[in-house]
Amino acid sequence: MSEPYSPPLQVLAFIATGRRDAERGPEIRMRSDEAGIRLLFDGELVWVKGPRRSEVAALRVDDAVPRGGVVVRDLAGLAPSEVVRVVKVNTDRPPLRGHFA
Repeated sequence: MSEPYSPPLQVLAFIATGRRDAERGPEIRMRSDEAGIRLLFDGELVWVKGPRRSEVAALRVDDAVPRGGVVVRDLAGLAPSEVVRVVKVNTDRPPLRGHFA
């Protein structure tokens, strides 16, 4: 299977939350036109594929983010200026079965 179309994006800022913050958890913010290219919608779960690891995060559409960049919150393994790819979580594909299943 081919990989979905996902041009690279640069991490512009990293937000780390504390235990008492009202809004916490993994999140990625990007412009609406960038989300549209990837067929993503506000509030959707997405894969964030960085140079060291991949994580699932909620998407927030924010047109204040500059074009070609993203702002991440509570995503371990990412730092500002790194390049990531954001793709849709494929929940329609059945789970892979083991060798003896």
